[in-house]
Amino acid sequence: MIVRRLLLCVLVLANGCFLRSGFGQTIDPDQAKQIFGILPQVAENPQNPVTPEKVALGKSLYFERRLSKSSSISCNSCHDLTMAGADGLSTSLGYRWQLGPRNAPTVLNAALEFAQFWDGRAKDVEEQAKGPIVNPKEMAATKELVVQRLKSIPEYVEAFHKAFPGDKDPVSFDNVANAIAAFERTLLTPSRFDQYIAGNSGILTEQEKQGLNTFVSVGCTTCHNGVGVGGGSFQKFGVIHKPDWLKDLGRYEVTKNDADKYVFKVPSLRNVALTAPYFNDGSVWSLEEAVKTMAFAQLGRKLSDSEAKSIVTFLHTLSADPGLVVSPPILPASSLSTPKPMP
Repeated sequence: MIVRRLLLCVLVLANGCFLRSGFGQTIDPDQAKQIFGILPQVAENPQNPVTPEKVALGKSLYFERRLSKSSSISCNSCHDLTMAGADGLSTSLGYRWQLGPRNAPTVLNAALEFAQFWDGRAKDVEEQAKGPIVNPKEMAATKELVVQRLKSIPEYVEAFHKAFPGDKDPVSFDNVANAIAAFERTLLTPSRFDQYIAGNSGILTEQEKQGLNTFVSVGCTTCHNGVGVGGGSFQKFGVIHKPDWLKDLGRYEVTKNDADKYVFKVPSLRNVALTAPYFNDGSVWSLEEAVKTMAFAQLGRKLSDSEAKSIVTFLHTLSADPGLVVSPPILPASSLSTPKPMP
């Protein structure tokens, strides 16, 4: 823990010197590219190649409520693509109105992250897609029920054969997850900030550029860097000052390692202005308050109102532009042999 804190202090000091040595007073597009990189068109996975057939099937399954025990909850219920891939709730409602323990992260750009869920218990979106379907507090289905329902619908059987032509029995729970993940790997959202990184220096206002400078000089890029502007590491929540309200033990629940208490995956900040409430428990609704909380908890800094507003001004440039538009698919009808909903 001491080593971790010393390393964080070194990184913060390096960020504080960032504007003073080599990078000048304004971070230009080339310098921003060094910190954040270039957003790809698709978040590829060699073990699960993205194909049009797989994406089309995955899109249908993403909106498919019959993957849940009650036939009333889909992936889109908690990761609503009309709400920037989140649901606007502190914690989501699941099977029989049960509340989940953590805030639902946005699905947009999630495939860029190095691990999934707040505690990082899934290595990628392929593994993540399985969890909520069988979680008794979320969709509450079983692998067997999901496969039985899909095999009872001829249109789905045909779609699975097209998406997984090399499989003898393609309608499987693994392929449900692979198809959903392939669709999610296309849900990347270019922003005005990406245009800036690409060389369009006039796309940001002077206030937004100053916000970027503040974001870097305060030390936010210690954790929120890379193409996802975060999502590439684990960090303890409360490195300097642990919030009094924090009860969730985070990654400790996965590893049972005392060093992982209150450790969480650093979230991506893409579309953060559109995905309130914030933090693992969805307890903070104001982005300015969230910025101030993180600066104090992680860096030991009490930001002024003007500093927090400056950072928030920059964070708005990370919103999808143009906004992502995904039309819900027309789903095939159940057959007489399709297992009925289980409310």
